[in-house]
Amino acid sequence: QVQLVESGGGLVQAGGSLRLSCAASGRTLSSYAMGWFRQAPGKEREFVAGISRSDSSTTYTDSVKGRFTISRDNAKNTVYLQMNSLKPGDTAVYYCAAQLNGLTYRVPNQYDYWGQGTQVTVSS
Repeated sequence: QVQLVESGGGLVQAGGSLRLSCAASGRTLSSYAMGWFRQAPGKEREFVAGISRSDSSTTYTDSVKGRFTISRDNAKNTVYLQMNSLKPGDTAVYYCAAQLNGLTYRVPNQYDYWGQGTQVTVSS
């Protein structure tokens, strides 16, 4: 079992930055590929970014490329999402998730564990 806890969300003005953290407990995070998803009110959960177990490969949805960066520190059992140049359209609850397979980052049901989410609100 892996427990994931997100933090770092909040209210920020458009153009600002936030760094989300996802801390894991229960098992070492280095065994898992990781992903960040988000869900806005009335919308489906959307893939944001993914990172391989070894940190050698990352992938992003097109709308955040060049603005968001996913990274991990396996020694700290933590994954991060640095979000820059935030837009009102980025407003959502952000979730981190872990998967053993590491084959398909963009599909939510491929993930084995989820955090409870952290709210990000970007004001105009």
